[in-house]
Amino acid sequence: RVAVGGESAGGGLAAAVAQRLTDEGVDLAAQLLVYPMLDDRTAVRPDLGQNDHPVWTKGSNHTGWSSYLGKEPGAEMVPKYAVPARRTDLSGLPPAWIGVGTLDLFHDEDVGYAERLRSAGVDCELEVVEGAPHAFMTLAPDAATSKDVERSAMAFLAARLGIGG
Repeated sequence: RVAVGGESAGGGLAAAVAQRLTDEGVDLAAQLLVYPMLDDRTAVRPDLGQNDHPVWTKGSNHTGWSSYLGKEPGAEMVPKYAVPARRTDLSGLPPAWIGVGTLDLFHDEDVGYAERLRSAGVDCELEVVEGAPHAFMTLAPDAATSKDVERSAMAFLAARLGIGG
């Protein structure tokens, strides 16, 4: 049993790997997406200010996506697996756990992706942490909220991988 996972850009890459492996017939047990970077179009949303979000700003996001894609984020065409949120059919993907804070720039795209997974029949657990910015688990690993979210993520993985009692 194999699961893929990551946080931030790594979470976006994990979602992309899950999509590709599913397309290639690999049966993944789970995907663990911790405040994942899923949609390049967030970097060009006109309703978001450059510094509206602490830690990872719209400007940081624009630089990240531009560097990764090699072109302006939000372009009409992107490589097939580069931007997980652009996939239209999410059916058949492995069960997912997604965690994100309400102050995270990725909040809307992560919640939207979770909703789309559920609509496609994919089991998806969503943990939304009130008042948490991007990377809150890394910034404050000993905070009660970070520990609670980590326990939730590990319980999800243990259940999907058949670990523990």
